Amino acid sequence: MKKPTRNIIIAVCVLIVLIVLFDALYIVTETNQVIITQFGEPIGEAITEPGIHAKTPFIQKANFFEKRWLEWDGEVNQIPTQDKKYIWVDTYARWKISDPLLFFQRVRNQTGAQSRLDDIIDGQTRNTIATYDLIEIVRSTNREFQISEELEEIVQTASDLPDVEKGRKKMTQIILKNSRQDTKELGIELKDVKFKRINYVDEVQSKVFDRMIAERQRIASKYRSEGEGRSAEINGEKQKELHRIQSEAYQRAQEIRGNADGEATDIYAQAYNRDPEFYQFMKSLETYSASLNEKTWLILSTDSEFLKYLKRTGR
Repeated sequence: MKKPTRNIIIAVCVLIVLIVLFDALYIVTETNQVIITQFGEPIGEAITEPGIHAKTPFIQKANFFEKRWLEWDGEVNQIPTQDKKYIWVDTYARWKISDPLLFFQRVRNQTGAQSRLDDIIDGQTRNTIATYDLIEIVRSTNREFQISEELEEIVQTASDLPDVEKGRKKMTQIILKNSRQDTKELGIELKDVKFKRINYVDEVQSKVFDRMIAERQRIASKYRSEGEGRSAEINGEKQKELHRIQSEAYQRAQEIRGNADGEATDIYAQAYNRDPEFYQFMKSLETYSASLNEKTWLILSTDSEFLKYLKRTGR
């Protein structure tokens, strides 16, 4: 045999051996586990120990599954409560493959598991919520509400509401317990189930918002009315105080004016007593100055007191 031909044969053999070894060996890590199948049927127990393992090449197949906790995120569902309140419920859960062999036999892969979890958890959530009133879903205890002063008169207090028998936390525990009974048969272990979000449907939500707006408007009207009343009270007090000040000022002005008139009268009397003729003359001049001007015409008798000093001046 020629050397080139022998080299080709050796290379082909090495390649075949590598292909066989590559298909015969598989690696199990700390985060996964393996089920070996032969012609689609599982053989033996699950392989969970990390390391390099061997199988029959080309006949057997290694099916890998996660060991770690996985997340299930459900769709938002519209569910009626026992008291006929329609709400949107969004749930999530954590799960892992506890029995790989049973898991493979029942659901085959994670896609199939997610589909089955949708049916199980959503179904149990719907059944549980439909059995209780809305108050049980949104509250966990009977703790009293912390209500601001402006809302005390227009909202219900905790004493007006029905008591919570189960509460939100216990309801999720009920859903978890009932779901575990079904998932156990699939080789799945549920860690927990939680409500991610709960909200009213659009029709009810708009009514709730309208009620909230109406309550706030009532509060605003209350404050506005109190403000207007206080404003009227302040204005009344202001007008009262203004009238008091004006009255006191007028009284004081009259007193000052009376005192001044009295003092002026005393001065006039003193001046009159000293020289009555001169006093009469000065008063007449004041009267002339106040009552006469260039265009004034007077018709007086010759014996009028008003004409007495004018006659003298005329001489």
